[in-house]
Amino acid sequence: MSSSSQPSDRQPDWSVASERQPPLRLVFYGDDFTGSTDALEVLALAGLRCALFLRVPSVAELASLGGFDAIGIAGDSRAMTPDEMRASLPSVFIAMQALAAPLLHYKVCSTFDSAPGIGSIGTVIEIARDTLGERPLPIVAGTPALQRFCVFGNLFARSGTDGQIHRIDRHPIMHAHPVTPMAEADLIRHLGKQTSLRVAGFDITQLDRPATAMNAAFDEALAAQPAALLMDTASVAHLTEVGRLLDQQAMRSGPLFCIGSSGLEYALTQWWARDARMPGAPPETRLSPASPLLVLSGSASPLSATQIDTAVQAGFADVALDAAALVSEDMAPQAVEAVVDQVTGRLRDGQSVVMHTARGPADPRIDAMIGTFVARGASRMDATHAGGRLLGQRLGQIAQRVLDGAPVQRLVLSGGDTSSQVTQVLAPDALEVKTRLSPGAPLCRFLSHKPRLDGLEVALKGGQMGGADYFVRARDGDRTA
Repeated sequence: MSSSSQPSDRQPDWSVASERQPPLRLVFYGDDFTGSTDALEVLALAGLRCALFLRVPSVAELASLGGFDAIGIAGDSRAMTPDEMRASLPSVFIAMQALAAPLLHYKVCSTFDSAPGIGSIGTVIEIARDTLGERPLPIVAGTPALQRFCVFGNLFARSGTDGQIHRIDRHPIMHAHPVTPMAEADLIRHLGKQTSLRVAGFDITQLDRPATAMNAAFDEALAAQPAALLMDTASVAHLTEVGRLLDQQAMRSGPLFCIGSSGLEYALTQWWARDARMPGAPPETRLSPASPLLVLSGSASPLSATQIDTAVQAGFADVALDAAALVSEDMAPQAVEAVVDQVTGRLRDGQSVVMHTARGPADPRIDAMIGTFVARGASRMDATHAGGRLLGQRLGQIAQRVLDGAPVQRLVLSGGDTSSQVTQVLAPDALEVKTRLSPGAPLCRFLSHKPRLDGLEVALKGGQMGGADYFVRARDGDRTA
C-alpha cells in the first residue's frame, strides 16, 4: 500500500478500481481488532463496499484502491492507559477527519467494558472534544442483533454461557473480566468514573415519540451542550431512529463524531435501507469448510473455555501454552520454538489445532503469568496490562512462524487484545469481510503484499462472542449446522 512497499507476483484483490473515490459515508476506528471486524461485518453484509486498515489511509490511497462506501481502522486503544491514548489518538482522529466523511465513529465493545486506567471511554470523550471541537458526542449503546440493550442508561447483555439476558454488572463473563470488569450497569455512572465531563441521556420514551416530537427532543438535548449524549436502544426500531437522528444531524451540522458499539453501524445501515440509500446487494454468506484450521486463543472467558472443549472433542489437537514461559525473557525463545515445532507438525499431518493461554478465568496459568511481572516489582494491575500485551506479541510471533511453515487455510484469533496484538505482528495491509461466521465475529480475508498473507482467511472474535461450536464451525463450515 505504501510507496515503499514492493508488490508480490500475486497482487491483493482490492477489487476493480473506479474512476473516482465516491464520498465516504462513514469512517470508524475500532478500539480492538475483534470489535473492528464486528463493525465491518455489519457494513459489508448490508451491501456497502468497505475495508479495514491497520492505519488511516490517505485520500490518494483510497482513490487508488477503488470506491469505498465506508472504511475502518483497527486499533488497540482498548488496552491503552489514558496517557497512551493521549499520545496516540489525536493524530488518528485528525487523519479520520481529513477523509471528509459526514460520520466518524470511535467503536467500542458492545459490553462497554472499560476502566479509568485501561481503555477509558471517558478519556476518548475528552480527546475528541480537544481535537475535533466541543460539540456533544452521541454514544450508541444498544445492539439488539447481538442481544445488547440499553434502557434508561442501563446496559443489559445476553451471556453465551447460559443464554440469559443479564444486567451488565451481573453478567457471568463481564462482571469478572480479568482486565476491565463491569461493576456498574448505569453507563452514565460508569463513564462518570472515567471523566468529569457531563454525560446526559436520551431514553426510550423519547425514541417512542412521533418523528417530529423526537426530532425536537433530540435538538433540545444537544442544545443543552452535554459533553456526550447516551442513546438508549431496546429494539431494532429504536436503533433505526437513532440512525436517522445521527445521519440527519451530520448532514445538517457537519461531520459528527460518535462513540459506541457496532449498534451505530446497524443504526445507520437500517436507516439508509429504510431511506432507500443502500448501494448494492449483500455478499454471499455461505461458509465453506477449511482444514487444517489454526485457532489461537488468548481469552480467559468461560465461553472461550467451552469453545476450546468443544473443539478438542471434535478432533482438534489441544495445545496448552505456558503463558508465564512465553513472557519470560529467559524462557521465551525455547518456549516459542517448542510450540512452533509442535503445532507445525500437527498441521502438516492435516489436524486442526487449538492453542490457548487459558481455559476459563480460574486457569492457574493466568496468575502464573501475572506473577512473573509482580516478582519484578510491578503492581498486579500493571502486570496484567504489560503481561497481556507482551503475551499477545509472543503469540503473534508464533502465528507468523507457523503460517510460514504449515498449510493453514484459515486462522481464528480469540480474545480482543490477542487479536489486536497478533494482527499487528502479522501486519496485513487491510481486511475485507468474506462471509458470516457468527454475528459480531465474521470470517474475513487478509489483503497483503506478502504472498503468504494475501487471501488468508481469518476470523477475529472477542471472548464473549460466538456459540459453543464456533471453532468447529470455522473448520467445518455450513455442514456443521
